Order: sequence, then C-alpha cells, then structure tokens
Amino acid sequence: MSKRILVSSLIGAVALGGVAVGGLALASTPTEPTLEHGSARYTAPSDGSAGSLTYTVDVSDDSGIRSVKVLAWPASSKLDPTAAELRSADERATCRSTSEETSRCTYRLKATKQEAADMAKGTWYISVLATAKDGGTTFVPRAATFDVTR
Repeated sequence: MSKRILVSSLIGAVALGGVAVGGLALASTPTEPTLEHGSARYTAPSDGSAGSLTYTVDVSDDSGIRSVKVLAWPASSKLDPTAAELRSADERATCRSTSEETSRCTYRLKATKQEAADMAKGTWYISVLATAKDGGTTFVPRAATFDVTR
C-alpha cells in the first residue's frame, strides 16, 4: 500500500472521528425541562377547615427532574417575578417519578381564615422554575391562574 493512500486514509479516519465526537458532544448538551398539564386550585377556608392552594404539573426531562420551585402572586401586585428570583426561593413542589423522564409535581399551601382574609382578592398567578438533573432549566412566569374569593 502506498504512503499517499495510507496518509489520506488516516486523515479521513481522524476527520470522521472528529465529526462523531462532535456529534456526541451535541447529543449530551442539557435539554430544558417541559411542563405539561399544569393546574391550580384554590379553596377558601371554611368554619371547620383551613383553605388551600394546590398546583400540580407534569415535568419531563431526559435526565430526570431535580426540583420545581413555585411562587403564587396576585395579579394586582404587578410583581412579574424572574427566574433568578425563583432560584433563591424556598417554596418547592413535591415531585414523584412517574417514569424515567417524567415527574408529577405538586405544591400545596394551607391558609387559615386570617391568612385568607389578608390575601388580595381576584386573579393570582403561579410562576414556576423547573430544574433537571443535568442542570437544564425552564422558567414559566405564568404557568397557571386561579382566583381568590371570600
């Protein structure tokens, strides 16, 4: 075999190897979590029981879900939270795996009669920051809406 054929074969193999490695690097880039079927429900307190807010969402990512942070806020406040603000928030949903890639996450908050009386009446929003195990994040500033009534 001539040296010219051998050298061009080696160059071709190195080039193909570089393309394959680059393809693997692209394939391992973190993806962003997806949120589906999100819903919020507020129940006002009654004489015998506390009120509650429940937000449930299905969150998926190919690496799995690390955390889901939640913030409920009244539309009248004009708050407009950011992903950075939710990163430092302590309010987390409880997540349980429904498959290797998907978790059903639920956020629950109890409200006494006094707490409910202090809440702004009207439309409220739920903001969500989902973080995958591989570090990918998705921020949804208005993932759900609910109404507070008295």
